[in-house]
Amino acid sequence: MVTLLAKLLIKNYNDYKDDRVRRAYGVLCGAVGIFLNICLFAGKFLAGQISGSIAITADAFNNLSDAGSSLITMVGFKMAGQKPDPDHPFGHGRIEYISGLLVSVIIILMGYELMKDSISKIVHPEATEFSPVVIGILLASILVKVYMSFYNRGIGRKIDSSAMKATATDSLSDTIATSVVLITTLVSHFTGLNIDGYCGVLVSLFVLWAGINAAKDTVGPLLGQAPDPEFVARIEQIVMSHQDEGIVGIHDLVVHDYGPGRVMISLHAEVPSNQNILDLHDTIDLVEHELASKLDCQAVIHMDPIEVNDEKTNRMKIIVSSVIDAMNTAYMERLKDNKKIKNPEDKYKEITFHDFRMVEGPTHTNLIFDVVLPFDFDMSDDEVVKHIQTEVGRVNPSYYSVICVDKAYA
Repeated sequence: MVTLLAKLLIKNYNDYKDDRVRRAYGVLCGAVGIFLNICLFAGKFLAGQISGSIAITADAFNNLSDAGSSLITMVGFKMAGQKPDPDHPFGHGRIEYISGLLVSVIIILMGYELMKDSISKIVHPEATEFSPVVIGILLASILVKVYMSFYNRGIGRKIDSSAMKATATDSLSDTIATSVVLITTLVSHFTGLNIDGYCGVLVSLFVLWAGINAAKDTVGPLLGQAPDPEFVARIEQIVMSHQDEGIVGIHDLVVHDYGPGRVMISLHAEVPSNQNILDLHDTIDLVEHELASKLDCQAVIHMDPIEVNDEKTNRMKIIVSSVIDAMNTAYMERLKDNKKIKNPEDKYKEITFHDFRMVEGPTHTNLIFDVVLPFDFDMSDDEVVKHIQTEVGRVNPSYYSVICVDKAYA
């Protein structure tokens, strides 16, 4: 149904990266969700009144809250599509994440309310009546919720929407909740066992778990989570494809996510210090435009001139590199000893360094460079600096390392 409506109502419905198409899908799926959830509420409320089951009635109001969640999703997509303004120069894309978070909160609250109702049913059990109409309504509800989970997750992946993925998770939890209500009704009818409350507790735990996981998916982008490794690799591949034009390295890559389709990246590109600065600037402009066209983002690149032909500098750079390599090897060994590496193929961030240069003086020589540490590195910044300074000093006491410690943001 949603696919057919999309073909009829959304222009260029296959262009999932277009902001207008993404917004149209969000509004469409929200409207369909409101309609279906209201229908489910009406049917389950009727079934609850016929059977006298508090579980079915509670499940009905759960669907009514889902209609509210769909409304939040729809409004969120509309607001996220607003154009940038002086107060929000990067647009309003993160509203979509906020709407997904609100849906997650509603899921958690419904899980909590279901838990309370289930415990009350255990303490004060009540008999329920069996009716083929009730069974038919519950079966239809399960099928509708499976369909809703399917289309929300499918479209959520296509347009990369955390809000729609959270809604899909909500629909899946509702499917399991209603299935348990159905099983409980059948067991009560055929065996006389009243397990309604106990099954309700299990369902509420699953709903809470689903809500917490959905919240994680939306809180991450709001707090500023690490970018997708594949996206980072693609950036590095595009930048380093211009080695023939003078780019010899890349570091300090930061990805700023202001919502789907609103990504900004900044990075430092190392270039030879002896090449024409105008030619290098032209190359940097070219790379920025290429990143924008291929990755649908805005890119800002800072040029870092480095010495590439000085033998003394290159020799000391090799020495510092060997010190860093030894630290990486020791770090990996400590991870293995502490059982933090469970699979030999697991990838872990390593220590790197960049912006290396030498400043010679009459009494000593400064080796100036930045060291990039993983966030979970098990030595403090000061310990790392002191260790490198000591190791370099052993090579030549007149060499002094001036080190700035960075973190790996991508």
